[in-house]
Amino acid sequence: MASVTKYRHPVFADRHLTRCEEIRRAVCEDFEAELVEFNGENNHVHLLVNFPPKVAVSRLVNSLSGVSSRRLAKSSPDLVRHYWRAQRLWSGSYFAGSVGGAPLSIVKQYIEQQNRPHWPGLR
Repeated sequence: MASVTKYRHPVFADRHLTRCEEIRRAVCEDFEAELVEFNGENNHVHLLVNFPPKVAVSRLVNSLSGVSSRRLAKSSPDLVRHYWRAQRLWSGSYFAGSVGGAPLSIVKQYIEQQNRPHWPGLR
């Protein structure tokens, strides 16, 4: 899965992505799903999620986005200034694909190789 920020604004520093991963991991547990891999860049995140067939992808993604948006706003008020006008951190679009035939090691490697931001100006 992949989620992008509203208007693809570059808003994330490493600490935001670390918190986002914690939040999304907890949401996955609520859905009896496993967040296998997580990483991102300054304007999007990638997730490798193993979830049961009883869970609708759209419901899981909506919950991941909504909960992470609210909790990130509380823990990182500096993010709010980036999306105050739209009132949304995440774009309404997302990508979800099945990797049933691909080796998970290849998908994990792709996610691990994202260029996580290390901006000195953002803490």
